[in-house]
Amino acid sequence: MEKPIRVRFAPSPTGYLHVGSLRTALYNYLYARKTGGRFILRIEDTDRSRYVAGAVENLLNTLNAVGLNFDEGPGKEGTSGPYFQSQRLPLYRQHLQQLIAEEKAYYCFCKPDELEKMRSEQISRNQHPMYDKRCRNIKPREARARVEAGEEHVIRLKVPEEGAITFFDIVRGEVTFPWEMVDDQVLMKSDGFPTYHLANVVDDHLMEISHIIRGEEWLSSVPKHLLLYGCFGWTPPRLAHLPLLLNPDKSKLSKRQGDVSAEDFLKKGYLPEALINYVALLGWHTGSDREFYSLTELEKEFSLKRITKAGAVFDVEKLKWMNSWYIRNLPLENIVARAQPFLKAAGIAIQDTLLHQSVKLLRERVTLLSELPGVYDSFFGELNFDDEQEEIISQPGSQSIYRFWLEKLEEQKSWNESDLSSLVALTTTRLNVKGKNLYFPLRLAMIGQTHGPDLPALFEIIGRDNLIKRLQKCLR
Repeated sequence: MEKPIRVRFAPSPTGYLHVGSLRTALYNYLYARKTGGRFILRIEDTDRSRYVAGAVENLLNTLNAVGLNFDEGPGKEGTSGPYFQSQRLPLYRQHLQQLIAEEKAYYCFCKPDELEKMRSEQISRNQHPMYDKRCRNIKPREARARVEAGEEHVIRLKVPEEGAITFFDIVRGEVTFPWEMVDDQVLMKSDGFPTYHLANVVDDHLMEISHIIRGEEWLSSVPKHLLLYGCFGWTPPRLAHLPLLLNPDKSKLSKRQGDVSAEDFLKKGYLPEALINYVALLGWHTGSDREFYSLTELEKEFSLKRITKAGAVFDVEKLKWMNSWYIRNLPLENIVARAQPFLKAAGIAIQDTLLHQSVKLLRERVTLLSELPGVYDSFFGELNFDDEQEEIISQPGSQSIYRFWLEKLEEQKSWNESDLSSLVALTTTRLNVKGKNLYFPLRLAMIGQTHGPDLPALFEIIGRDNLIKRLQKCLR
């Protein structure tokens, strides 16, 4: 009988959610939704030296912001909790003692400076740096006595010294590692906390994880993990290792906090829909040329079989292009709501009717929501002109346009978009001016730029009184 599909996203609370980790979370989420399985969030917080306060809250907020709702995890207790590894320490110690008793693991008493010297000597001999197993042959009785006497130690896994291990990966097919390339992995550190490798295996088994979907960087750890499964007599989950994310120059994508964090992209004005859509296509393809997918559509389309082996380039310009499409095409009410926090943060307060009108017009001209305050300055702020713009404004033809418009705008108090369209046509006839000689001077007076939306649409936002002030400013 097939095991129920249960997948997990298991980040460490060491900072912001990197876009590579977001992709891992997304693929696990999509596979669970496609198969009717369960998506579990587990916090791997046993490395206390790298723990960052507030990282868990940031992670939960970011997953919520992009719509990746987990089925079990912190705050959503299921039958497999607790979901913080730091709260599961007795489980790991129990399994460690089993490995020690069965002589499948051993105590290691090497000091940090000894290990550093060992690695340096190996590197100087052009050898792959790894533990030389010097504590492996200490008799169990002697090792226990040293532990009971309080000597500092770690616990290491006994890895076979010859032969090889072959396993199947859904993305990469058959993979083989010679055991001589696999280190005697530390399972418990000197502070009494387990390493990722032991806690990961124990938790994945106890939480009944059916598929492990994670980054390619963990591929070399698989032999140690499969060895542990064998030591405990457990059946391992199926494996799928995702391709690396690359910079445009094909180097590995930076993990510096803030550079490529999901939270940072959202703060810059990228929409969750665009971020999820773009990240989904980094290493997975749909079998068609289609590029735009909602999260619901991705849930239906996703398949582990269509994950690629080759590294995927993370191109910020492509993400911006996709983001601009979503800004233009999502419902206007949606974009207005998303825009308001950026406008408020910039101290821009606009009445509701004008807000909707202006966002409808301006969303065609931005790639990020964070660009909106700068564009709004052109509509409501003080205009300043450079030398080239000043030259256009000062030309006799431009000055004639400004005087003509001021005269006409003063003739009536109430103007609408249709009235302004008539004024544009009248200006062409009366002053014999058209094209850029007409539009450049007027747009400069309206928004300080020679290019932009149609004049009647601009007028709807700026209004008669504000336009009169701006035209007066342009008179020389």
